Amino acid sequence: MAKKSKRLAKKSASKSGNKRSARKAPARSARKAAGRSTRKAAGSSPRKHTPTPGLYGWITHTELVSADPLATKAWAAKVLGWKFQPPMPAHDGGDYHLFAYSDKGGGGIREIKPFETPGSNFTVHVSDCQEAFDKAVREGAEAMMPPTRIMEGVTIAMVRAPGGVPVGLAGP
Repeated sequence: MAKKSKRLAKKSASKSGNKRSARKAPARSARKAAGRSTRKAAGSSPRKHTPTPGLYGWITHTELVSADPLATKAWAAKVLGWKFQPPMPAHDGGDYHLFAYSDKGGGGIREIKPFETPGSNFTVHVSDCQEAFDKAVREGAEAMMPPTRIMEGVTIAMVRAPGGVPVGLAGP
């Protein structure tokens, strides 16, 4: 009887265009239901980013700070049509859920820190993060987070512009 049900499951999977065997599907469904994607295997090449010169000065990254990142991610995918990459470890712990809403912009969703409230932050694409950070501070901004390399090709920083507005900076 078990052989027959496996054979029927395989036949059903092949009819629906699903090439995975029925035996593997429940584990994937459980991960999907939990809102998790498989991560890159250990030893795979590290993530990297190549900056896009034509976008310097554009807001190209929006970070959503959520009390429930998986719920926010599921909602944004379903309602807004955002496409997500597999989660990556956040530089300060937890998962970071990268998304794209176009070929020129996207962002990430992360869990709030104890001192934060849910909300969003934006990041401006710059040609040199350290240079932009130094200029911002010279011109009256308050340093919030010094330039920090998070992956090859991406250094991020944050300043508080005059008037109190936080502004993220990202570039090489």
